[in-house]
Amino acid sequence: MRKTFFPGFFGVFLAFAPAAPAQESVTTYHNDPYRTGLNPHETILKPSNVKSASFGKLFTQPVDGQVYTQPLYVPHLSVAGGVHNVVFVATEHDSVYAFDADAYQAPLWHVSFLDSARGVTTVSVEDAGGCKQIAPEIGITDTPVIDLSTNTIYLTAMTKQVSGGSAQFFQELHALDLSSGTEKFGGPCTLGAMTPGVGDGGAMDILNPRSYKTRSGLALVNGVVYIAFTSHCDMNNWGIYHGWLIGYSAAAVTQQEGVFNVTPDGSEGSIWSSGDAPSVDGKGNLYVETSNGTFDADQGGQDYSSSILKLSGTGTSFLKVADYFTPSNQEDLSDHDQDVGSVGQILLPDTYGSRAHPHLLTGGDKTGEIYLLDRDHLGGYRKGKGGSDAVVQEFHAAALHNSQCFSTPACFNGFVYWSMVAQPLKSYRLTHGRYRTRVSSETPEKFAYPGCAPSVSSDGRRDGIVWAIQPGKTAVLRAYDATNLTHELYNSARAAGGRDSAGSPNNKFAPPTIINGKVYVPTSKSLVVYGLLETRGH
Repeated sequence: MRKTFFPGFFGVFLAFAPAAPAQESVTTYHNDPYRTGLNPHETILKPSNVKSASFGKLFTQPVDGQVYTQPLYVPHLSVAGGVHNVVFVATEHDSVYAFDADAYQAPLWHVSFLDSARGVTTVSVEDAGGCKQIAPEIGITDTPVIDLSTNTIYLTAMTKQVSGGSAQFFQELHALDLSSGTEKFGGPCTLGAMTPGVGDGGAMDILNPRSYKTRSGLALVNGVVYIAFTSHCDMNNWGIYHGWLIGYSAAAVTQQEGVFNVTPDGSEGSIWSSGDAPSVDGKGNLYVETSNGTFDADQGGQDYSSSILKLSGTGTSFLKVADYFTPSNQEDLSDHDQDVGSVGQILLPDTYGSRAHPHLLTGGDKTGEIYLLDRDHLGGYRKGKGGSDAVVQEFHAAALHNSQCFSTPACFNGFVYWSMVAQPLKSYRLTHGRYRTRVSSETPEKFAYPGCAPSVSSDGRRDGIVWAIQPGKTAVLRAYDATNLTHELYNSARAAGGRDSAGSPNNKFAPPTIINGKVYVPTSKSLVVYGLLETRGH
């Protein structure tokens, strides 16, 4: 039976049963609905063979734009007249590629959402008000999500269309067939939303497509595709902005299933999350972190900036805040742009919990503060500078005063791996439902801005490897012993003659994907594939 990390496979964290090679899929950001970053079914790559003598670059697949999305993987797919293990890559040049995952060859299919004849292009930095967070063009930024039950990949693309001298901007949801790349389920759908609220100065708040980008990965829950929106930098060039989470039917993508506005009576509250998708628990609740802006929920209002939210509802809609956590110093954090929303949250497997707090979530804020929360009682808000938050645990992990956090952690076998700017990648151990605040181990190397989004591979509880892409002029893939980060197993800059060089910089947000004996590294205008050298050319 084929096993998949998502949707619906919530037992993956506890069941640690090894599976045959090429039987798993990676269909969502950070591998699973909890966003743990873990592949616990990697039986090929081990600490004993991940070394320069036996492991290295196999081939590079060029693409037409920067890759900010995590590569996704489906095995044994019927495509292009054969059966292939397939890796899917989306670019900021508004393209999607399906590549054979095991050998260099022409794309199995390639779809572009641009059309020069109709004046359809990507969105430039100038179009985005000069915001350079995504540069030089904005196209597909959020990691897609795949539904294996219908053989569909869902993704959003931002485009600009110039006609008659005027420009229009579009955010669109596409549903593509995995085997051919053709549109299905009535797609594409032009995205938009409005909610009751006085934030925009009237009776309704309206989403202006030009004012937003989709940075968080997509989530697929109970037949609904959820898309989170954030601003360009913190700009309000085109009116007040808000954080939005919008759901569309997976079976009929033009059918909107629900809308959530983070600040309907205020402003801001973007959902950034450093590329992390909304986390999903076993009951179908969604969890997101929101950024600086208006907060008045403690006074009976409905604005939830600088918070960690649990969203739930009836049927397939996720429109209500079921619970929330807001730091007691949220006003100070918001005023100084040190918000919660810069960090991606993960749900921890129940093995990390305690009798008092069996269901845990860990997240953080831009200052390097780490929060450990009870998902059944997130803690709400306790007002007051220096006040005590209602959390399971809270501590400061940034050793440097000016260090910040812009990443999503990963976890494995009782450890959580955190990356802060200009600091080593660090592991912290959880026992009896609490962090040991002393660093368990850390890498010899420091990771420059924005840090890294680590991934982990293992064979059950054995052979754990932490993988990270070090930012720089050339991306460097590094691998560490998951039980001791001081022990580096491999880095792509070590091999003589530049044999394993990725050849171009990596981009923010995108972690490596490790599956079936290979590591897929997204970079600027390429997908670089690493694996055991004995498989080169196979």
